Amino acid sequence: MSRQDPQASQQTLLDFPCIFPIKAMGAADTAIEAVVREILHRHVPDLDPGAVTTRASSGGKWLAVTARVRAQSKAQLDAIYRELSDHELVVYAL
Repeated sequence: MSRQDPQASQQTLLDFPCIFPIKAMGAADTAIEAVVREILHRHVPDLDPGAVTTRASSGGKWLAVTARVRAQSKAQLDAIYRELSDHELVVYAL
């Protein structure tokens, strides 16, 4: 029986690889969708274009971009969220 690193098992409850939804929101009058796609492609090169959807807020001021990515590791997800959160056009990353 192999011993698992207890610290590693506490870092995430996800079993990798897995399909994971990532959502980023920004102003609708910006290039938020293109920015999110560009960031995702850096971290998930084989991202299916159909896995990315957008939805405008009821008032049309905000745009939510949601992508279902095949995540390979917690480090990969952390890198995606870090880059999304650091971008000036991204107001929220969930």
